[in-house]
Amino acid sequence: METQSCEEPNEQTKMLPPPAGTFQNREELIKHVRDFGVTQGYVVTIKNSRKEKTVILGCDRGGVYRRRRKTENIQKEVLQIVEMTEAGIKPRQILSVLGQNNPRLLSRSRHVYNIKAKIRKGNLSVESLKQCRHSTSALGISHSSESMEASPSRIYPPPRVRNFIGGEFVESKATASVAVIDPVTQEMVSLVPLTTKEEFKAAVTAAKQAFPSWKKTPIATRQCIMFKLQELIRRDIDKLAMIITVEHGKTLKDARDDVLCGLEVVEQTCGMATLQMGEFVSNGSNGIDTYSIREPLGVCAGICSFNFPAMIPLWMFPMAVSCGNTFILKPSEKDPGASMILAELAVEAGLPNGVLNIVHGNNDILNEICDDEDIKTISFVGSNTAGMHIIARAAARGKRIQSNMGTKNYAVIMPDASVDATLNALVAAGFGAAGQRCITLSIAVFIGGSKIWEAGLVERANALKVNAGTEPGADLGPVISKQAKEHICRLIQSDIESGARLVLDGRNIVVQRYENGNFVGPTILCDVTSDMECYKEEMLGPVLLCMQADSLEEAIDIVNGERYCNGASIFTTSCAAAKKFRDEIETGQVGINTLVPVSLPFFSSTGSKESVISDLNFHGKAGLQFYTQIKMVRQQWEDLVRPGLPTCQ
Repeated sequence: METQSCEEPNEQTKMLPPPAGTFQNREELIKHVRDFGVTQGYVVTIKNSRKEKTVILGCDRGGVYRRRRKTENIQKEVLQIVEMTEAGIKPRQILSVLGQNNPRLLSRSRHVYNIKAKIRKGNLSVESLKQCRHSTSALGISHSSESMEASPSRIYPPPRVRNFIGGEFVESKATASVAVIDPVTQEMVSLVPLTTKEEFKAAVTAAKQAFPSWKKTPIATRQCIMFKLQELIRRDIDKLAMIITVEHGKTLKDARDDVLCGLEVVEQTCGMATLQMGEFVSNGSNGIDTYSIREPLGVCAGICSFNFPAMIPLWMFPMAVSCGNTFILKPSEKDPGASMILAELAVEAGLPNGVLNIVHGNNDILNEICDDEDIKTISFVGSNTAGMHIIARAAARGKRIQSNMGTKNYAVIMPDASVDATLNALVAAGFGAAGQRCITLSIAVFIGGSKIWEAGLVERANALKVNAGTEPGADLGPVISKQAKEHICRLIQSDIESGARLVLDGRNIVVQRYENGNFVGPTILCDVTSDMECYKEEMLGPVLLCMQADSLEEAIDIVNGERYCNGASIFTTSCAAAKKFRDEIETGQVGINTLVPVSLPFFSSTGSKESVISDLNFHGKAGLQFYTQIKMVRQQWEDLVRPGLPTCQ
């Protein structure tokens, strides 16, 4: 019997009745139907009737597959699921691999479980699929059938993330790569190439060539693309959240919030026509009208940190391209998946080729971005070490720079503060997202001492559920890497040895079924002083440092003495104390009976001192100003200047 070829599903393909005598027995007939079904993207269910005299053949692809028959190669998707299931990959990991660079993937966990169950029951022939393995490469996924056959138990080769250049996902020619590791299981999720210099230059060239036509695109058209983009992000928010959770480790709820915070900025860009309006003065001097217009700069670049895989890219490129610029994005090599999905959605929204480009890499790519003469601006979020290097190198070449770097956030608690509201706020801000946020509460300063607050803090912290981000009810997941966990644990131990009092220890927490995860439970250190190592360094972990002060004035001096300070809050029922705190505190953001949140999109992201080294911050009016330059125009249409009147030159 001839084997069905592995071709694209086609509406014209039909299963014709085979000639009489083709099959020797029932098993051959079943295999024939099953193979045909697989080539059409179906999962074939085979079972005996109750009397076991007939065979029921059920071909089902599910509504989600049926709708995609004309546009997607379902066969390849099914084959990939089968292979990864054979290799022992869990459904969550399978969806991560398939969705890494294929944002249009509509499969959900239940579809993967269905196929897994059919394999287990023998209802899906795996042998008949082996011949097709050489062609099962999706966007960013490639593997060798030879390697699979040589080691059947070997974990499915991780996908290699592609660059996005000129509107196409391009396989990098780089031989070196960085592994993206699931912080829950330590399994390799994908490989991120260290983009070559030639590939980076190709991305810059694509952006440069796209700029003239994109600059001339009517602003109303650019707005329409942003409207469509925000619609698509809402549609695929679960997919974005899942890849963030797999790569970063944060809970699905936190991952959704990550996307939603970035989405707010996209929504703001939908009103770019109003935001980008200039100014006009009629007859400013002797019949001369003067007006200003805001124009885009050209090719802009963005360098992202790991802690907000969706929000930070959405802080950058939507605002930049809405202003008429083109953009080159470098996601964090630790969790690039969300950026790749956003690129696909941008194309689907109608963003022209070359307007958005994505390259991957480490220090070499950072230097290329700083040095390239065609790049006009750099937006950066990350560590102080990298940030200061980028600022020095890029500023020397005349580039505009906006940067958010290392941060500390404080809360000052007055004795008259509302107990329950304050404790709930401290625990949420101190331990949420495993402390890996720029708005994480680092230090709580208790006026009069922390002793009376400690029992309430411990009780609420212990109630938090530490688990894998995909597990229902999880309040905080793991930290991003083993190195991060080791760094956090080292700082905790250093402070204990320096005299800090350990009230709650989360270093040795073990999560059942995820024993290899980078988990650190909520940790509380009291009697911390400003000369301790954990006070001086940015920890990025679920650790709350508690200090004490004798007065509000002393607490304000403690906060103002910190060189990194993103925000500070006060909890009190005294209006006078709140006003004094607001006026005297030296931070970019101030909270009164609330902790510092992510900035609303119509306000600019703010920080102070060494946390933010730039004149123009992200999004809001400052973001618009950063991505545009002002051109002033003077015009006179009178044929003659009236005699006797002076003119202004």
